[in-house]
Amino acid sequence: MEETLRFYVDILGLTVENRKRSPRGSELVFLSVPNSDEVIEICSFPAGGKVEVPEDLVHLAFEVDDLDQMILRFRENRVPVTEGPTTTSSGSRLCFIEAPDKYEVELIERGK
Repeated sequence: MEETLRFYVDILGLTVENRKRSPRGSELVFLSVPNSDEVIEICSFPAGGKVEVPEDLVHLAFEVDDLDQMILRFRENRVPVTEGPTTTSSGSRLCFIEAPDKYEVELIERGK
């Protein structure tokens, strides 16, 4: 959980808003997204066993102002860029990175 939180806070810039333990023992952390009303919940429940998420099934995506600046930050912090950057037909640019828990995260810079 701590490694995952460091990734979302230090690398992606989210803010921890609340942290608690559920009645069944899950550790829950709620993260706010800058310039958004969105909140992301990270849940850890080791007693439930390993969760396998099939590749390309789901992922988180964040819009960024400067993809090149983010890629530099990823490289400085040894965050693997697993795909991209790629430019879409609409002029947007995107890349995919891998979170510490192997979860895929997409970053997109909208076309000007």
